[in-house]
Amino acid sequence: MKDKGATVPDILVRSFAPFLLAFQPCFTQPSFSSFWALTCAWILCSGRRSLTRVIQSGQLGRFKHFCSFHRFFSQARWNLDELGHCVFHLLLPFCPDVLTGAVDDTLARKSGRHIWGADMHHDPLRSTQKRPFFSFGHSWVVFSLHVCFPFAPGKVWALPILVRLYRKRKKSKLAPGRNGKPEKKQTGQATGKQYRTRPQLALEMVQVVAGWLGPRKLRLLGDSEYAGGSISRHLPVNTELISRLTMNAALYELPPLQTAGRGRRRKKGARLSNPLQMAQDSHPSWIKTTVCLYGRKVKVWYQSIDALWYSSAGSRLLRIVVVHDPAGRRRDDCLFSTDLTLKPPQILETFALRWPLEVCFRDVKQFLGFEDPQNRVSKATQRTAPLIFYIYDLVLLWHAQAGYLVAPQSAIARLWYQRKTSVSFEDILRNLRQATWQEKIFDDPGLDAHTRKILQPLIEWAKAAA
Repeated sequence: MKDKGATVPDILVRSFAPFLLAFQPCFTQPSFSSFWALTCAWILCSGRRSLTRVIQSGQLGRFKHFCSFHRFFSQARWNLDELGHCVFHLLLPFCPDVLTGAVDDTLARKSGRHIWGADMHHDPLRSTQKRPFFSFGHSWVVFSLHVCFPFAPGKVWALPILVRLYRKRKKSKLAPGRNGKPEKKQTGQATGKQYRTRPQLALEMVQVVAGWLGPRKLRLLGDSEYAGGSISRHLPVNTELISRLTMNAALYELPPLQTAGRGRRRKKGARLSNPLQMAQDSHPSWIKTTVCLYGRKVKVWYQSIDALWYSSAGSRLLRIVVVHDPAGRRRDDCLFSTDLTLKPPQILETFALRWPLEVCFRDVKQFLGFEDPQNRVSKATQRTAPLIFYIYDLVLLWHAQAGYLVAPQSAIARLWYQRKTSVSFEDILRNLRQATWQEKIFDDPGLDAHTRKILQPLIEWAKAAA
């Protein structure tokens, strides 16, 4: 660790420094040193990651006063979208000409009456089809780029680059049983002018990323919540959407080129069968094929049609695919694509690439403490959680360019887990910590052989505990 007069603390392995330096234009010099210190300490911290515990575990008090790190989130001048732009440029060398992105939301459960922006939201992990469940916390809308890295050619990773906090509309009702006082758990709710739905927040991020693409194109993936007209009718020119269609959607043919009689030209043609009727047709013309979905080869039957979903996409022609599982393990489904150059099997396989974003949500919650910070002010709340996503991105980028070379040294032999063929984020995080410990301890030329022999078992124990 460097002293207080140093610019940045020497905490992580040296090969991680170039990725942190890429963010230097986004900060002032004091803020950049706080960003450097917090990122390194957050990675090395284990257990619950409240901000005070991160400061304590990284011994950051020897570098700066602890209030500086709290002010970094609540008062410092820096912009989250600029950090996302830096991550975007770091990812471009690994991206093809047509980028694949996904948008989804996740719930960060919280507790406490003074947590800014928190409210009751639908909890998909605890809910069932018969009984929905709601939890108190923050709802984050996330835009991610999906990338294949050379160290794992067959695996797709979702790397978040833009994040927005969804805030419910402010209620005028007063809390019952409190003598008419406002409910304190409603702190941070949006006013009428501030309120944005989740699809509106998603469209805002899509438009920002579309402006970064240049000559490239974006293929956007989203579930049924992000398939409505608030997104599909306002897509940028260089963006195509693949999403899920409701089974009772009203589909239409293209309008005729000429109209009989007077009046304006028709906007839609004859009504077609909806996806549910197509799936229940007694004489369907199913096409049988095998596609790769979620890492497995699956036999599916499908029907395809080009039609208008006027209530959502307006006059834009869509390629609609109705899917049936002959084994009966999955219910009938329907997808659509605004890109008419894609064939139905490609639409199915591309939509399945949305799943890595769910894996990302699990990893940041389980291994980086996404739900742990308890912020009570606006700026700190809207900055802390997105910064954890960017730390997740930096760890993956470090492994893709430098970490995979030392990965065998940090691998843990699990004889009972012989079918594992790919690396997980837990393995990558352990590899980064192991490389840091090896460099900080064993690269010291003054360390004698006897001391090395004593310390080596401690490193192995720490590797297993991490």
